[in-house]
Amino acid sequence: HKERFVLIKAKAREAHLLAFTIPLFEPLPPQYLVRVVSESFLGCETVVPLPLNNLNLPASGPAHTPLLDLRPLPRAALGNAAYESLFKFAYFNPVQTQIFHAAYHTDANLLVGAPTGSGKTVTAELAVLRVLNAHPGRKAVYVAPLKALVRERMADWGRKLAGNLGLRLVELTGDVSPDVHALRTADVLCTTPEKWDSVSRGWQHRGYVRDVSLVIIDEVHLLGEERGPVLEVIVSRMRYMASQTDADVRFVALTSSLANAQDLADWLGVGEAGLFNFKASVRPVPLEVHISGHAGKHYCPRMAAMNKPTYRAIVQHAPDKPTLVFVSSRRQTRLTALDLISFCSADDRAGQFVNMDRDELDKAVAGLRDQALRHTLAFGIGIHHAGLAEGDRNTVEELFVAGKILVLVSTSTLAWGVNFPAHLVVVKGTEYYDGKEKRYVDFPITDVLQMMGRAGRPQYDDHGVAVILVHEPKKNFYRKFLYEPFPVESCLQEQLHDHVNAEVAGGTIASKQDAVDYLTWTFFFRRLTQNPSYYHLDAATPEAVSAFLSELVESTVGDLEAAGCVAVGDDGVSVEPLPLGQVAAFYYLKHETVAGFSAELGATGAELPPALSTAELMRVLCDAAEFSELPVRHNEDSVNALLALECPIAVDEAALDSPHTKAHLLLQAHISRLPLPMSDYVTDTKGVLDQAVRVLQAMVDITADTGSLHNTLGVMGICQMVCQAGWLSSPQLLLLPHVTADLAASIGRRDGGRCAYLAHLAELSDAELNRVFGALTERERRDVVRAVRAFPLVDVRPACEDGKLVLARDSEGTLPVVLGRTNRPPARKIYAPHFPKPKTEGWWLVLADGDELLALKRMSVGRDTKAELQVLAPEEPGSYEFTLYLVSDSYIGFDQQVPVRVVVT
Repeated sequence: HKERFVLIKAKAREAHLLAFTIPLFEPLPPQYLVRVVSESFLGCETVVPLPLNNLNLPASGPAHTPLLDLRPLPRAALGNAAYESLFKFAYFNPVQTQIFHAAYHTDANLLVGAPTGSGKTVTAELAVLRVLNAHPGRKAVYVAPLKALVRERMADWGRKLAGNLGLRLVELTGDVSPDVHALRTADVLCTTPEKWDSVSRGWQHRGYVRDVSLVIIDEVHLLGEERGPVLEVIVSRMRYMASQTDADVRFVALTSSLANAQDLADWLGVGEAGLFNFKASVRPVPLEVHISGHAGKHYCPRMAAMNKPTYRAIVQHAPDKPTLVFVSSRRQTRLTALDLISFCSADDRAGQFVNMDRDELDKAVAGLRDQALRHTLAFGIGIHHAGLAEGDRNTVEELFVAGKILVLVSTSTLAWGVNFPAHLVVVKGTEYYDGKEKRYVDFPITDVLQMMGRAGRPQYDDHGVAVILVHEPKKNFYRKFLYEPFPVESCLQEQLHDHVNAEVAGGTIASKQDAVDYLTWTFFFRRLTQNPSYYHLDAATPEAVSAFLSELVESTVGDLEAAGCVAVGDDGVSVEPLPLGQVAAFYYLKHETVAGFSAELGATGAELPPALSTAELMRVLCDAAEFSELPVRHNEDSVNALLALECPIAVDEAALDSPHTKAHLLLQAHISRLPLPMSDYVTDTKGVLDQAVRVLQAMVDITADTGSLHNTLGVMGICQMVCQAGWLSSPQLLLLPHVTADLAASIGRRDGGRCAYLAHLAELSDAELNRVFGALTERERRDVVRAVRAFPLVDVRPACEDGKLVLARDSEGTLPVVLGRTNRPPARKIYAPHFPKPKTEGWWLVLADGDELLALKRMSVGRDTKAELQVLAPEEPGSYEFTLYLVSDSYIGFDQQVPVRVVVT
């Protein structure tokens, strides 16, 4: 093996992790040598021996499940006409036929390993039908690692299960948050691991989680990747829950072919009868694979050099059939498509990839917003990536599926998401730029297999073709490992802190021994004993494993204690949650985030913490660990530098390539409503806003805990600014549609300046509003009236006898508060045209004595709402005046404050 590594000056003193895969041969040599040689300096060389004599190799698993020569089962085997109507085909394919009995007639746990395109999804559908037959009233949960997969399943099952069988189907992802009633009444939930993790953390008091009798996990081989630990935790938790409640939960796991299927099966509780791990060659459509190596030291010229071979492959293998070309970035989709067009023109066959008449093509192109896509689509070449507007993406997908355009150039995420089989798949380059590592890294093998799996359409082709263009040194690696299924290993160790904290907060772990027991439920524990060297364990003896787990728990609990998330009892064994840990678990935050907030916002000594400005609070928000995953692509530091010039709050110019700086700039650009430099930034902003609201809610709880009224109200203000995309200091009228700065200034002078405030406008009648906004057209005035009518008018008053609250000194009392909306009841979703997803309206009720916050409650307000705040009376008797604040989490300009007289006896 050899590879080139570039050391960047800015990171010269940091440790770098370089991972590569090499074969081991029997008999094992005593050692391998790792040699690092400078390409510029003479004699600059280091050799590190890698001893192999103490290496514990994992036991090789049992052979693959043979595909039996069975007669294909007809649909009629389902024995139910309604069920038969779900499937378009007349007979199940060989893989489905072999699994049919176990899936449809038993409640056994299943692990189905088969290549992409072999019809594994039907297994999941049979398992859902089994729930309907054998356990009516119980729920099924489908967990997929990507939102795109969940969306595809929702569209497909929306037609089948909801349309044909009338089942209630509910999506639960970062984009869609259904209410509790929808979750309680759902028959099938489609969700992502993170969302199900946050929901199932409270399984003891959430009946709809305990009602689940079937958990379907798609693409379970992703257990070995960055988000794998979440998958591991939810399976372990559901199994633990089933053991505690004596309610059977069935697991159906779908995956590509695995090397260590037996370990996964043991962990999932799958018996021998439920384990189906077929070879990669059992595809219904055989696959022909070509691997071609390309020289070139630098990434961009190498990608450009691959465009001609890509075009030749299309012309040779699929001149009149659909082709998918996978590339690593959005920019590459454009560059590749443009190069393909130039090769078509050079061959004098400009329209060879168009499969529809000119009028239909012109009509399709006219409705597109993306300029590059409009240009490429005219030549029958589509581009597809997450930065496209939804309308554009749908148009391209429809044209490609219908065979009206023959080439689709896409980023690799499409391989997981939408199911678009093609005759030919070209994987153009197997590296992508990792913003965190600041270098190009290889795609996981599973991703490459997934992309190849899209080749060959079961209904139309007798074979599929995959062409993989790789960097020359990697050619042998792919030839060797592409069909050698990799063992799946656990990454739980790297993310253990947050999951242990969540279980401590939920009450599952109350001592260090509980934490060790909890680990024994995980896949990590299964692999630790099978492949100890991978996890830096010297021997797999029970004593060594026990000592390793104890040390792991000690260090994890120690870190959580240092972060202020848990407290260890005087006995050194018992563990209990602290407020910071509960906040992290409730809002699904990392323990580093809440520890950082506590350090920045917390009190020092007996004094209140210092009052921070909006700019300082924004910096604290953007330093959260949640934003470290934000991609910073090649050369985006220069784009960020230009954006920073337009933003009102200065950022650290030395860290323009930091994801935290980028998050800060995107938030400011959103609040200032600045045009973004490229479509990638629009998608990135959605991700930042998604995280920001959740992180801000946690910041409110943490600042309230410190007693700082100023900081708490400051964070609430940022929450309003994020929702409404406007600064608190800007004129409120600019939040309304069609209102310009000049119009806002002229209207704001009316009624003695009261018309400058949204709360005053909300009290006016429609006729008065039309008069105030007379300068606008009739249609624009309608939009303004609709927006103003969405705003909330709330009446708030303390419900104390004789208008005062009487408390005994140093005791705790209750302040009753009555709230009621004086205009129409709240809509399900707030008016926030610039916020990317629907959000419900919420309020904070705050009681303060001067600058000190005494009580906080989060609530929603209806026609007639009663609330109670717990108040600790001051030590000295006398008369006090506290202030009650009602603060919106979504709207600017509707906060109220009311004085409260308190008498301490």
